[in-house]
Amino acid sequence: MAGALIAPAVALYLHRKAPSHSKDDQRRITADLPFAADLMTACLRAGRPVSAATEIAATAIGGPLGERLMWVSTQLRLGADPEPTWAYLAKEPSMGNLSRAMSRAAQSGAPVADVLTRLADDAREASRAASVAAARKVGVKAVAPLGLCFLPAFVLLGIIPVVAGLASTIVLP
Repeated sequence: MAGALIAPAVALYLHRKAPSHSKDDQRRITADLPFAADLMTACLRAGRPVSAATEIAATAIGGPLGERLMWVSTQLRLGADPEPTWAYLAKEPSMGNLSRAMSRAAQSGAPVADVLTRLADDAREASRAASVAAARKVGVKAVAPLGLCFLPAFVLLGIIPVVAGLASTIVLP
């Protein structure tokens, strides 16, 4: 009976939980994005077209980000419209900033190298902020076990003697 009640809840939980490989991919994409943007910027400033710069960055970076950039490079080389090609990458949260920046640059005709430089700087700043937040979480999480260790000692050495002293004066006049 209990199994029949618990099974749907467990199935719902497992269905909603994202696969661990996608979380690892997102983490790796977030870590590699500034390097890929810097590499693409260097290639663009050296005179390479966007498709070639994207392919070079994809080959050098590899991994999940490299696969996605290689797909974009292939689409651009085949003559696909840059806006929808870059917009396709916005489905993934970690690629959203790159996708929007490149789509905007393709629409407006802005220098792509400058856009990628700002994107790399923003990605590094976001990474630093995430690291600081994680370090602060560790400090907060360390307080709970410490408090649980000191709480019994405080009660035994601080509160019980005071309560016993007050009780003895109230009970015995």
